[in-house]
Amino acid sequence: MNILTAVLLGIVEGITEFLPVSSTGHLILAQSILGIRQTDFTKTFDMVIQLGAILAVGGLYAKKLLTQKNLWLPLVLAFLPTGIFGIILYKPVKQFLLGNDMVVAVSLFLGGLTIITIERWNTKRQTDSSQTPTNRQALTVGTAQILSFIPGVSRSAATIAGGMLSGLSRIQAVEFSFLLSVPTMAAAVGYDLVKTSFSLTPDEIVMIAVGFVFACASALVTMKSLLAFVKTHSFVPFGWYRIAVALLYGAFILRG
Repeated sequence: MNILTAVLLGIVEGITEFLPVSSTGHLILAQSILGIRQTDFTKTFDMVIQLGAILAVGGLYAKKLLTQKNLWLPLVLAFLPTGIFGIILYKPVKQFLLGNDMVVAVSLFLGGLTIITIERWNTKRQTDSSQTPTNRQALTVGTAQILSFIPGVSRSAATIAGGMLSGLSRIQAVEFSFLLSVPTMAAAVGYDLVKTSFSLTPDEIVMIAVGFVFACASALVTMKSLLAFVKTHSFVPFGWYRIAVALLYGAFILRG
């Protein structure tokens, strides 16, 4: 990996982190296309630059998080399932699932079908953004987020789908997914760094810093664009996009 690839991967992360298309899946696919071999460092790189995207959430929603304290309990409840299962599943996920191209392709495909199915079924008025998720809805979103341990599923897709299935509008589901990413990704990255004993070389730290900055900048633009998009559109295009990418990459894997 070099500076240019770190920039490209940071942009990929920032754009895909909050879209229901799987940032981890796209990073794995991008690294495969760029010929970057999967190592412990690349796996840590993929996780740490997600903090850049999460920083964008803080910049956009800091005031809301500080003033609307009624959001705190739902966020804690939504985080609990992921926090518990994250500790249990950390080792098998990192050893056997991260870096597995076929798992990514299958997850992208099935996730696309799921998004399209949910949108066809969902008839809730989609412009409401005022309601705070109930404790039940928060737990539903948090439980759905567990599926995102599988590369290619997408944390954003899982939480948005869980929110819509629990009765949230698209905008509510998207905003709650944004906010939930803060404790979820901060805990995941912190735990990963502790488990790897911070064994990074100076060059690796530079690569991560570059990816972090570009992930933050591109994530901020993407978040604002997604909020504007869901006011008048469904997630069906993202479902078809996932299916197309899955089929194309599946063919690439089989040929390789």
